[in-house]
Amino acid sequence: MTREDELFRINDTAFYTFDIRILKERIGYIKAALPEDVSVCYAVKANPFIVREIERDVDGFEVCSPGEAEICERLEIPSKKMVISGVYKTPSFIEKLIANPDFDGTFTVESPLQYSLLCGLSQQYGRKISILLRLTNDSQFGMSEPDIESILLNRDRYPLVNHAGIQYFSGTQKSSVKKLRREIEHLDEWLISLQDRYGYTAGCLEYGPGFPVAYFAEDEFEEAGFLSEFSKMLEEMTFRTEIVLEIGRGIAANCGRYYTHIVDIKQNKGRNYVLVDGGMHHIVYFGQSMAIKQPKLSVVGKPGVNTETKWMICGSLCSMNDIIAKQIPLPDIEIGDILCFENTGAYCMTEGISLFLSREIPAVYLIRENGEAVCVRPAYETSQLNLSEYGREQL
Repeated sequence: MTREDELFRINDTAFYTFDIRILKERIGYIKAALPEDVSVCYAVKANPFIVREIERDVDGFEVCSPGEAEICERLEIPSKKMVISGVYKTPSFIEKLIANPDFDGTFTVESPLQYSLLCGLSQQYGRKISILLRLTNDSQFGMSEPDIESILLNRDRYPLVNHAGIQYFSGTQKSSVKKLRREIEHLDEWLISLQDRYGYTAGCLEYGPGFPVAYFAEDEFEEAGFLSEFSKMLEEMTFRTEIVLEIGRGIAANCGRYYTHIVDIKQNKGRNYVLVDGGMHHIVYFGQSMAIKQPKLSVVGKPGVNTETKWMICGSLCSMNDIIAKQIPLPDIEIGDILCFENTGAYCMTEGISLFLSREIPAVYLIRENGEAVCVRPAYETSQLNLSEYGREQL
């Protein structure tokens, strides 16, 4: 075990940390702000490294790929807590789960074709399965209302299939209370119409509200009031059912820190440049585009800033796009200093172009509630992933 403050000594390249105390406090804060009967489902894709740590803190896990399902299985997450989602589920993956008598998770249905596949495999193996019919958000995800209504009209053909409810996810970083209100009011009216027209009472509404995260200085918003208004909307719904909120970014973002070392300092045509050993292959913020916005960052051990000098912070990739931040005031810096980027607990470590230029993937540490740091993934050289079999034979 390593103390958190020792990580700067033992790591001479970029790395991530995820603080479990902050993570658990965040989940507690969100759940306390919601109605008592609302459940929380964590989207594994936001950060798979923290899944085991929050198994008892959340009510379920949204699993969007065979790889994520394998991660949950290896972490011994009970299958009853898994919602198997994702726009495309390979037939072999679905069959493997349905054929497993110990699997009792829930499947989302993304299309009429996927519905037919699930129902057919349920009949083939004589297995009862539970499904959530996913309503589209006018994208490639989910199904239209007429398609879902057609399925419900003929649902009695499949007695082994439990049509457990409806799933709806409309986007991310949604800070507009008015937009959320329109969505909830429409869902409320539609669920009532399903009951009236088709005799179908949805036992569950899994809803992805896309709670926003303040990544940049200009993104600040009054979260307590936002959550209060959102919770009131849920309580005012006429249709009463179990509500499950699928949240990823809103849970995981603020527990993460990304650390990267200053490796070079220079000036080109009047601009000051800081080069770091990380870059855009390690860190991706939602809404980040050529560093137009300024992320929250600091220099480890150096408080304050020198406002007279501003810096372009660039990564180590041979790409002009590898700009992390523009015109940032920093303290008086030198080569070897470490930059800390905040709110990197969701997606940052998985959405970057990790294999570009065969650079190293950073180590990942969990910071336990007692301050101990546990390495859950060592730094990993990607050159072996980009090396062809032919090339390997020639070495």
